[in-house]
Amino acid sequence: MFDPKKLDEVAQKLSSALPGRFQAVQQDIEQNFKTVLQNAFSKMDLVSREEFDVQTNVLRRTRSKVDALEKQLAELESLLKEKS
Repeated sequence: MFDPKKLDEVAQKLSSALPGRFQAVQQDIEQNFKTVLQNAFSKMDLVSREEFDVQTNVLRRTRSKVDALEKQLAELESLLKEKS
């Protein structure tokens, strides 16, 4: 779901922000930050950019079809009124 490189970058930035005395355990801290971030993101109801783009396209096509159907319905209603 998420780019592991991005999680690594965030974990590294978080660990580098720690005071110097924690630098000795930096690798362990980075891994812990990465694990915490992965767990937090997995609990969120998120979708990937690809999934979002696919659904956006589906919605765009659906909106186009609905607009066409609304136009067709208005034309049919107009014809029906003319015949009445």
